Amino acid sequence: MSMRTDLALESMQRAEASGKLPGIMKHEHRCRDAELTITEVDIDTPEASERIGRPIGRYITVSCMKGRLSDYCENAEQRALCLAREIKRAGELPERVLVAGLGNPSITPDSLGPRAAQGILATRHIKRLAKDLDTSELSEVTVIAAGVMAQTGMESQELIRSVCKESGAQLVIAVDALACAELPHLGSTIQICGTGISPGSGVENARAELSEATLGVPCIAIGVPTVTDCGVIAEISGGRADESYAGMIVTPKDIDQLIARSAQVIALGVNLALHPTLTPAELGMLMS
Repeated sequence: MSMRTDLALESMQRAEASGKLPGIMKHEHRCRDAELTITEVDIDTPEASERIGRPIGRYITVSCMKGRLSDYCENAEQRALCLAREIKRAGELPERVLVAGLGNPSITPDSLGPRAAQGILATRHIKRLAKDLDTSELSEVTVIAAGVMAQTGMESQELIRSVCKESGAQLVIAVDALACAELPHLGSTIQICGTGISPGSGVENARAELSEATLGVPCIAIGVPTVTDCGVIAEISGGRADESYAGMIVTPKDIDQLIARSAQVIALGVNLALHPTLTPAELGMLMS
């Protein structure tokens, strides 16, 4: 049974099991005040990209130094500030941005995108209509929760591309739940990359990709692993999952709390990155 993962870090580690790969740079540092470890993987060559199965680009994995994202955190603001810095490193942030929450809000492990979208500060209407206010320091942000094809009858890519064109967005930030192949990463990491995303690929339900090639503008993808393959559990237990379990996935017991707290820190991190003159406290008031 093959292991499925959306994490570039896991794909790299598995590909390097037989030796170091050329064309890949890995760098790690810590944000101690936020209790986070940041691992950056840069894929620089077509050969490395093919070997790992990821597009050329930068992949940033933000990991909890202890516990998981569902745990109460006294330094949540510091985590959001750290996340904002890493989002800025993933790609240039222009004036007009579309933030898209991907996933099904009715299925808890898949609801990260819509929940995060609820906390994003939409400013496009303010900048266009509030002529008596000075909004020069705010980015022009449009926010949508794209839903899933079973609900809308359309690919998320089609909806996002249409809204992107109508709003004049120069960048898309897509937030989605991910799948991982290693339990330590489940609910404890945030992946940020500037290469876009294929929603559902980690659970073998891949939809049309979101990327600069398909949207016409750059796409930064942000996600948290909320599920893993049941084969991972069997592997850790020293066994091998029967093929009859193919397609079954496992999610944490505290998935509701994981989604709520992950969505909150991602939303605040994105808001801080897009509106750098506002403080976490000011944004917290606007998001509440």
